[in-house]
Amino acid sequence: MDHFQYKTNDSKLVITGTSGVACAMALQHFLKAFCFAHISWSGDQLKIPTPFPTVLDEVSVGIPYRFRYYQNVCTPSYSFVWWNWTRWQREIDWMALNGINLPLAFTGQEAIWQRVYLNLGLTQQELDQHFSGPAFLAWERMGNMHGWGGPLPSTWYGMKLNLQHKILAAMRNFGMTPVLPGFAGHVPAGLLRLYPKANVSKLGDWGNFNSTYCCTYLLEPSDPLFQKIGTAFIKEQTAEYGTNHIYNADTFNEMRPRSSDPTYLGAASSAVYRGMAGGDPDAVWLMQGWLFVDEGFWKPDQIKALLHGVPQGFMIVLDLWAENSPIWSRTQSFYGTPFIWCMLLNFGGNIGLFGNIKSVSTGPPKAFQSFNSTMIGTGLTMEGIEQNDMMFELMNEMGYRLEPLNPVDLDNWIKDYALRRYGGTNPAIIQAWRLLIRSVYQCNGYCADHIHSIFVWKPSLDNKPNLWYDPEDVFNAWDELRSTAAEFMHVETFRYDLVDVTRQALHLRVIPIYNDLISAYKNRSALNVIHFGSRLLEMFDDLDSLLQTNRNFLLGRWLNSAKALGTTPAEVALYEFNARNQITLWGPRGEIEDYANKMWSGLVKAYYKPRWELFIDEMVSAIAQGEELDYEAFKKKLLEQETAWTHGKEEYPDQPSGDSLAAAEFLHNKWRGVA
Repeated sequence: MDHFQYKTNDSKLVITGTSGVACAMALQHFLKAFCFAHISWSGDQLKIPTPFPTVLDEVSVGIPYRFRYYQNVCTPSYSFVWWNWTRWQREIDWMALNGINLPLAFTGQEAIWQRVYLNLGLTQQELDQHFSGPAFLAWERMGNMHGWGGPLPSTWYGMKLNLQHKILAAMRNFGMTPVLPGFAGHVPAGLLRLYPKANVSKLGDWGNFNSTYCCTYLLEPSDPLFQKIGTAFIKEQTAEYGTNHIYNADTFNEMRPRSSDPTYLGAASSAVYRGMAGGDPDAVWLMQGWLFVDEGFWKPDQIKALLHGVPQGFMIVLDLWAENSPIWSRTQSFYGTPFIWCMLLNFGGNIGLFGNIKSVSTGPPKAFQSFNSTMIGTGLTMEGIEQNDMMFELMNEMGYRLEPLNPVDLDNWIKDYALRRYGGTNPAIIQAWRLLIRSVYQCNGYCADHIHSIFVWKPSLDNKPNLWYDPEDVFNAWDELRSTAAEFMHVETFRYDLVDVTRQALHLRVIPIYNDLISAYKNRSALNVIHFGSRLLEMFDDLDSLLQTNRNFLLGRWLNSAKALGTTPAEVALYEFNARNQITLWGPRGEIEDYANKMWSGLVKAYYKPRWELFIDEMVSAIAQGEELDYEAFKKKLLEQETAWTHGKEEYPDQPSGDSLAAAEFLHNKWRGVA
């Protein structure tokens, strides 16, 4: 297990630790405990005290868990897909500071798959039909769909291969154990040209994709080709990247196996493992436990069969959503298989204040200390990053805490967090955070549609955002931050939080206006539909003007980082389309529409607002004609409008403009008192 020590000697910080990650954790511990500093996705607060802090008594910390895991298999698509090396360097440093020693490393695998399949005799054209576009690779890799958003440009393979070498070198220099991909059984259709008698089955229609993109072939575990391909991939990958012997593969992610027979399921997992072990005798399979959320299929016998198809000690399961839907507690610690307690929190990279702070601050120690526990670590498995910094900092600290935080502990922790995040604090800031902790961060259970807002939801007559908290707590937190803003606006992280809390308040303020709009339609009052519709559209403009003041809420950053990877006009166009489609339609006809929605300046005004303009026009027209709104006809018109935007070329700023405080003040004065 990792441990670290530090103290000061002649105004120098002296650190010792069992690994590079442990030493980085020591630095982070010192920065937080003695310098009251803060490093996060949304910004840093690094005002180091003068004189340099003195630590005479050595600080020593032992970490009770072997692993601190990082990433969901979706994160590389929702967050990392357009990153350059500079952005990766910062993220890897952030990982190390926060103790991450088991990061997923999925970049650059298509270059390896390309070699393996070409060596088998497939053509590049067949691979072009199989690999999805860059923004959708996560789901092609898991067999959910294939081809959508592609084909991959020929330059993509080498570009990402070179980037992966840098990523792995940096991770390994810290002493991390990068988790590389393995073969899960999903194969290109072109394989059947070479092996027409191969034993394959077609997976189901995930996400309602049409036949061009759905129903990927799954090579049955009994087919000798399974181990041949699995072993060839591990060997080719090891020759290129080296290995740390832990591999991820998810065969049945959100896809039910063709049979619930335990014998079949055991053979399937055995085949996946043997494919890994054939290329690396020391292979350990790390699998996401997300599939077990489907309790209708995964009964105890089915779970045991899948887990026990792998030799004991050669599989690790990620309890992917342990803060809300833990699997360990209903499977006797995964029936003896080692597992990692993970916080998922985020779906689709959506933006919104959210968390289950009670579970996160108590769950890992509870699981670790349970009877016959097989827990060996903690993890972060969010689908998208760069939101809710507080929850991630707390979860990272739970990676070395053996005791749960009681309410008093948690209150003290949040006061210290505010001090670190802003470099100072006062009663207003503390009260703001207490209000947020007891409201948006108290999702104790399943909070349906917590990621949805009227702003980003497809217009309809029955949008009903789920609120598990009292909106007045958010409004009061907004009041508190605004009251002290002048004192802290020079701090980057405070500016972010002021914008974020204002955004959350507007999300709540738009709900009654929407309700008034729908009531006006149901009462057949065209004048009131126009009135409340105008108020609603006004809020879109106001939200966009707020978001444009902070770099973290700009559509242009996402689009321009995608386009920056292109080496030809055709590549630039493809990457931009991928970037636009993922955050909107998510498919050719909105198959997973709005799942990856973002409250970003540019997107709010240019994409979400026009949808409501069309909807309001349709309501007024229906009233004028004495008819009911034809929602299917509306959706058809809307799809044309949305599709046109995904193919658009409009430029959006990637640098902020305007003043966050002025925007927040204006919106507070305008909307705070609106009932």
